[in-house]
Amino acid sequence: MDGVTARLARVATKRTCRLTHRGRKSGRPFEVTIWFLVDTDTLYLTTMNMKRQWTQNVQVNRDVAIRIGPETFVGEASVITEPSEMARVVGLLKKKYWFSRPYLWLKKQPDGAFRVRVKS
Repeated sequence: MDGVTARLARVATKRTCRLTHRGRKSGRPFEVTIWFLVDTDTLYLTTMNMKRQWTQNVQVNRDVAIRIGPETFVGEASVITEPSEMARVVGLLKKKYWFSRPYLWLKKQPDGAFRVRVKS
């Protein structure tokens, strides 16, 4: 297991993360507490509303920092567009956040999801 994979495994069961992202217009840093998912060496961020400020900012300024417990990960986020990858995210979401199941039963998937390519 490489360093990032081991670090992600240690924090995978935590409930939330602190995402630091930059404003799409101002470039100023902002923080938000959100859900996250870990799949081996991949970090996913999901949202039930792609119109939120953080989702719009991350689509423009893709460099993010994510603090989970004692660990901080720096990476580049990209919107998931591939149906098979979104299906994988839905499975992870149902498993970790069981209370999301009614929403997912109605909507089938989150409004959006991001894959974070962790750099460090």
